[in-house]
Amino acid sequence: MHEMGIASSILEGVATEMRRRPGCRPLKVGVRIGEMAGIDPESLRFAFDALILDTELQGLGLDVEYRPPRARCRECAREFDVHNFELLCPGCASQNAECISGDELEFAYLEVEDHEPCAAGRKSPE
Repeated sequence: MHEMGIASSILEGVATEMRRRPGCRPLKVGVRIGEMAGIDPESLRFAFDALILDTELQGLGLDVEYRPPRARCRECAREFDVHNFELLCPGCASQNAECISGDELEFAYLEVEDHEPCAAGRKSPE
């Protein structure tokens, strides 16, 4: 299950960001996953929850934005949703289209709560 490796990479990204924000606690991490990326969102959630169980990150939420495939016609530049892998442009009927989304895997955001002022917002003592 490659979702376990992806969940691990997401948590490494969270850890990296949290080292930059001492005194803050992560609440939710958001990722964008394209439908054609070959990642099952429920398997990813399962792996993510298994990795944070009994750790300081237990309770961290995972928000998955599942993105449908989209294409852009190279003839008329129209953008359209792709259904059943059909790349026929609804505007000009050309089959000369390129995929512009739907295969992505992106770290979208990290929502944090600060119990103490985060390091970025701290002022030095005067």
